[in-house]
Amino acid sequence: MSTALVTGASAGIGRAFALRLARQGSDLVLVARDRARLERMAAELRAQHGVQVEVLVADLSDRAQTEAVCRRLADPGRPVDLLVNNAGFGLRRSFLDNDVREEEAGLDVMVRAVLLTSHAAGRAMRERGRGAILNVSSVASFIANGTYSAEKAFVTVFSEGLASELAGTGVTVTALCPGFTRTEFHERARMRISALPEALWLDADVVVAQALADVAAGRVLSVPGAQWKVVTALVRAAPRPLVRGGAMRALDRFRRRG
Repeated sequence: MSTALVTGASAGIGRAFALRLARQGSDLVLVARDRARLERMAAELRAQHGVQVEVLVADLSDRAQTEAVCRRLADPGRPVDLLVNNAGFGLRRSFLDNDVREEEAGLDVMVRAVLLTSHAAGRAMRERGRGAILNVSSVASFIANGTYSAEKAFVTVFSEGLASELAGTGVTVTALCPGFTRTEFHERARMRISALPEALWLDADVVVAQALADVAAGRVLSVPGAQWKVVTALVRAAPRPLVRGGAMRALDRFRRRG
């Protein structure tokens, strides 16, 4: 039986990953900050699916707590077959209007923690000759719109580079780049989302199903949803000045208050 470690597992896309993986029979290591929520979820998954579920409470903006997750990933006696790096959050205001401590926390969670956990998992998996790393990025990684885009651009390009480094080792790396997905993410960031066209929305379960299918196929980039495949292709082909000031920035205005 395989084991998957999921960060940001208590809510949103991370929770959807945990639920689907449990249904597929995978044992789980659930990582998030909220112990009570994780424990409730773990009990539910054990009862419903008969899988082993380990709870690992960690705030990935804290270096020491992130290193505890890395030690779990590197443990040769308890191998992790799939790492899902999902933890992240959005910030409502623009960079210069945000508290720089919030910006730094975002960088720690969505860049530093991805780098550290991928390093620990990648080494352990390469030594065993098998495994998969799935880093949750975003279609925002293909545009230029604030630090969230920049952080997700790191995740996408880093994943592509690591996939090349691990080619032929039996270990795959996939960057998942979803568009707008119905989860708690926007509510937590206090973003206004009701004005967004319905056609742009993705269901979290569909995103997860497509991501896991792409991991199984060894694909490096996973962009769920036909509409977002088209958007991504257009954005990647467009001149950078247009990308910097174009349609995706207009979409961003729909989802922000004030």
